[in-house]
Amino acid sequence: MGVIKDISQIFPKHLFWDVDPKNLDILDDRDFIIPRALIATTEETFAKDIQPLEQLYSKTQIVKELQRTKERISNEVCKLVARRYHVRQFLRYQ
Repeated sequence: MGVIKDISQIFPKHLFWDVDPKNLDILDDRDFIIPRALIATTEETFAKDIQPLEQLYSKTQIVKELQRTKERISNEVCKLVARRYHVRQFLRYQ
């Protein structure tokens, strides 16, 4: 895969409503991109929503960024990720 200059080619634009996606760097901004890509996911859309992330990042990177994010990721999303990757369940809010 070539260098991605604009993540809006991969992710829905509405997920990045407050920034210009062209200014985001896939590597440098993964702590922002990963949680945003899943912020609106549901159990029904999760498999489709996580696939673009899996093309860009490792399972370990995805889990790590979700565990430490300040974004408002639901506990349900955390559970879905833990189940998919067979890792210990983690929660954002307790």
